[in-house]
Amino acid sequence: MIRRSFAAAALLTVLAVATSGCGAVGAKPADLQIYSARHYDLEGAFGQFTKETGITVEFVSGGDAELLERLKAEGDDTPADVFMTVDAGNLWNAARQDELAALDSPVLNEAVPQDLRDPQGRWYGLAMRARTITYNPTKVDPAQFNAAETYAGLADPKWKGKLCMRDATSAYTQSLVASLIDLYGREKALEVVKGWVANDVQIMSNDVLLLDALNVGTCQVGINNHYYLARKLKEKPDFNVRLFWASQDGAGTHVNISGAGIVAGSDNAEDARRLIEWLSTTGQNAFVDGNHELPVNPSVRPEAVIAGFGEFNRMTLNAEAYGDLNGEAVDLLAEAGYK
Repeated sequence: MIRRSFAAAALLTVLAVATSGCGAVGAKPADLQIYSARHYDLEGAFGQFTKETGITVEFVSGGDAELLERLKAEGDDTPADVFMTVDAGNLWNAARQDELAALDSPVLNEAVPQDLRDPQGRWYGLAMRARTITYNPTKVDPAQFNAAETYAGLADPKWKGKLCMRDATSAYTQSLVASLIDLYGREKALEVVKGWVANDVQIMSNDVLLLDALNVGTCQVGINNHYYLARKLKEKPDFNVRLFWASQDGAGTHVNISGAGIVAGSDNAEDARRLIEWLSTTGQNAFVDGNHELPVNPSVRPEAVIAGFGEFNRMTLNAEAYGDLNGEAVDLLAEAGYK
């Protein structure tokens, strides 16, 4: 198959997955081109896919927004076949802008739960991350958490001076707040975030720093993506932070996804479909285990470290809310004085 050659933009990196007959970029075009904002263990998973199917893969990595803008600028001339991104709101936005093609796949419909995929088949979640409570067990008894409304419960004055959370510019923070707006309505969600601020929440620039602060007791309770803690525990089993599944007596723990869809301008939709189906079934463990993410496919077992966290009930994911309410979440965080 002949593919149009292209130069990566300055901020993008083109990586070739090593396969038989596929060397450096610029040699023989790969069968599939992936635009990916996901940066976890792609080479291993795509390499395994090529070994099993013979379909070669290259990917361009970059930020969600810049890759989407690139797709829009390239239009029908895009070399991309698959758009892979993090955050359900980003997937919803790409579909809303008609950059993804509808796909009717019984394999994917069976493998991916209904709320983790687009009703029109334009995107599918492939890896799930839970954003839940982490705490220092020498400072906090988990019985202190509100088991029904754990996120809202952190606005209780008893947590004053004890909280660490991510900054307002983080997509993790924005999607969590968007989900709270969807769950409670804006007025109560604003009250919750104002409560976090009133409790003198310490703002951290990333989840790793947040966990390190919990470990040494700089703060006592945080909100993290589960896999950051799994990484720490894999490296250092005595790391002094534990995980609490939020809101198990209520709406469940907030989750988000990374996922993919077939680019509307793809000229190899059939192989693109095979890749996405493989990632949701045979390739699930290859795709998620290296980063300790949760498989979306309920028939696939999670890797050992996160399996040790135990099972949990998750909040129903509303991708449209994550996307459509993102701007409102940003405004709400600013109104609450959350930095």
